Amino acid sequence: MNTAKRIHIIGSVASGKSTLARQLSSERGIPYYELDNVMWRRHPEGDSRNTEAHRSDILTSILNRESWIIEGVHYQEWMYKCLEEAELIIFLDTPKWKRNYRILKRYVEEKYGFKKGNYKQTLTMLRKMYGWNRHYEEQEKPIVMRILESYQYKVNIQKG
Repeated sequence: MNTAKRIHIIGSVASGKSTLARQLSSERGIPYYELDNVMWRRHPEGDSRNTEAHRSDILTSILNRESWIIEGVHYQEWMYKCLEEAELIIFLDTPKWKRNYRILKRYVEEKYGFKKGNYKQTLTMLRKMYGWNRHYEEQEKPIVMRILESYQYKVNIQKG
């Protein structure tokens, strides 16, 4: 991996984005940020969506830093600036079966307190995760691949 100081990691739910972001952050001494926490305001009683203006302010403050690692699965227009500003884009192309396993593993670890997560694990959330994973494979991944064509000179695809 190169010495980039502005890294964007993308991939499906449970592809390994957060794990890789934490690892690179530790190795390089660069802070990492989750796009989920830009998109959502976290509350003990549940999450609420940040306004477009607040989301933009948060993202701009991150992108204005000298170095950052951003990870996330959001492919809306508001995050294209991350792709443009990144020196390296890592696309985690993890097989669907492995992501399904990780979704279940995360559910068990967080539900029973072995690990802390960003949100409360429920059966409803577990079903949503599997649905997002299926939707990603069938519909989002081809879109992501088309988006990344414009940035292929700085894209590193990691099969996992």
